[in-house]
Amino acid sequence: MVPEIRWDLQFFAGEKTEQATPKKRREARKKGQVLKSQELTTAILLLTIFILLHSFSLTLGRQITGFATDWFSRISRSDLTIASASALGTELILVFAQVIAPIFLAAVLVGVIVNFLQVGPYFQFDLIQPKFTRINPINGLKRMFSTRAVVEMIKSLLKLTIVFGVAFVTIRPLLDKLLLLWAMPISGAVAYVENAIFTIGWRVGLALLALGIFDYAYQRWEYERNLRMSKQEVKDEYKETEGDPLIKSKMRQRARQMAMSRMMQAVPEADVVITNPTHIAVALKYDANTMAAPTVVAMGQGYLAQKIREIAREHDIVVVENKPLARALFETAEVDEAIPADLYQAVAEVLAFVYRLRKTRFNF
Repeated sequence: MVPEIRWDLQFFAGEKTEQATPKKRREARKKGQVLKSQELTTAILLLTIFILLHSFSLTLGRQITGFATDWFSRISRSDLTIASASALGTELILVFAQVIAPIFLAAVLVGVIVNFLQVGPYFQFDLIQPKFTRINPINGLKRMFSTRAVVEMIKSLLKLTIVFGVAFVTIRPLLDKLLLLWAMPISGAVAYVENAIFTIGWRVGLALLALGIFDYAYQRWEYERNLRMSKQEVKDEYKETEGDPLIKSKMRQRARQMAMSRMMQAVPEADVVITNPTHIAVALKYDANTMAAPTVVAMGQGYLAQKIREIAREHDIVVVENKPLARALFETAEVDEAIPADLYQAVAEVLAFVYRLRKTRFNF
């Protein structure tokens, strides 16, 4: 039973239930895994193009009509040769380029803005480098029969259904009038067709926009799901970036031991040890030639205080019991630093007592 329980624990430990860390998101972005909905971009582009075409339809119509009139009049006045036909064809292409270029540039700008709003500033040179894995047939088959491929196929079918459905619903009431276009003036027929195309376009665009919003929500859900991490992965990443907690704990312990060793070595150089009397011990040293104020060379409580007192007695260091002063020094002073200014008077009195005691001993 024990191995089975361990296997279950290992299984749940490896389950990806944690949100992705910032480091995992940065690495995924470098690999090309970004949150983006192509359906949303396509829908906005389609709406932009139809709106621009409808807005500038009169201007575009005048330009095309004027060119066509001039084009046909020149053909009627001169013989049509290969050279003249080629020149007229080139001119026709240039006119259409001039007409379409502003709309094309506007569509490109909108596409860039939409992609920027979804992805942000992003360009990776590694992604455009040729790699064998991208043309590997085995990987291609895996992508063809993956869950993502099924979702993409469903989205494509939905788009076709939406386009044909909206177009059919829009055109059906107009069929009777479309059949009578031959009897209408050319300008009226063109305007009617243009309005019908625009109506189909913006309805299809809005339907695809709704699909794009839904697709963006799905892409966000899938993006977050793919980036999820197991508890073990989070722990491993923390160890990698912050260091193993066990190793850091040992390093801190080693640092404390080294600091304690240095303090114990400094106790014999102290002038006095002030105690509480058993819980706290603070060793002070003062040299008027090199120090502006008395300095704490060692201090501690409990076992460490006991060791400081023992070393002080071994080296004939004066031990003074002063509970308030010992507590104040322990709470406000730091090892290897001067005592706080508000304790100068109290420490000076203790040092004066120590110096008198030493003088008395020396005289004896």
